[in-house]
Amino acid sequence: MRLKDRIALITGASRGIGAAIAKRYAAEGAHVICVARTAGALEELDDEIRAAGGAATLVPMDLGKTEMIDGLAAPLLERFGRIDILVGNAGIFGRMTPLHQYPPDLWEQVFKLNVHANQRLIRAVHPLLFASPSGRALFVTSSVARDIRAYWGAYAASKAALDAMVMGYAKEVAQSNIKVNLVNPGGTQSKMRAEAFPGEDPKTLPKPEDIMEVFVALAEAGCTHHGEWISARDYCGIGKPA
Repeated sequence: MRLKDRIALITGASRGIGAAIAKRYAAEGAHVICVARTAGALEELDDEIRAAGGAATLVPMDLGKTEMIDGLAAPLLERFGRIDILVGNAGIFGRMTPLHQYPPDLWEQVFKLNVHANQRLIRAVHPLLFASPSGRALFVTSSVARDIRAYWGAYAASKAALDAMVMGYAKEVAQSNIKVNLVNPGGTQSKMRAEAFPGEDPKTLPKPEDIMEVFVALAEAGCTHHGEWISARDYCGIGKPA
């Protein structure tokens, strides 16, 4: 019960890495606030968490409609008084295509969810993290934010922007009780990975559950990591990240 009685807000919680984080955090004793667009998938997640003895609060929300995020903080403040852990996991891939052919509306959609929504999330939740004696903020990034590749378009650019934004936030709160870090999951069995590598055998990749140790460690009250870009696969001893 490494996260006992801690309050965790997780975006993109209905499937993949987000769902794995929610279930593991709940198993470690946290009350998980699960944010995702699909209500049905959230309810299935809630059933799993409760069946295992955990506790969850469901927040169906399309984070692509960024203005909705501004209303997230007030009810959470009223109910919980604080947030101990924020996990910015929600994101979309877009498509693999030459930059000069990238559809402008899709480019804006990717940036809206991968970057703008996380800024609005920080803006909304920062006072709640500050109210915690040990606030922890984790954001999911990608190796393509640093290892520039052709055809990755908006996804790579948006993750690079996310990295810059989160590292700036980390410097701003360096003297506070808040610790902020970026986590690169590497290749895992997920819908997004299948979109990027449709011919890849998913059985050659770790499952989201296999990389959960890094997410737990960075969420603990005693965590000392701050302002770091961390490979989940390296941290968990799986090997070189994809």
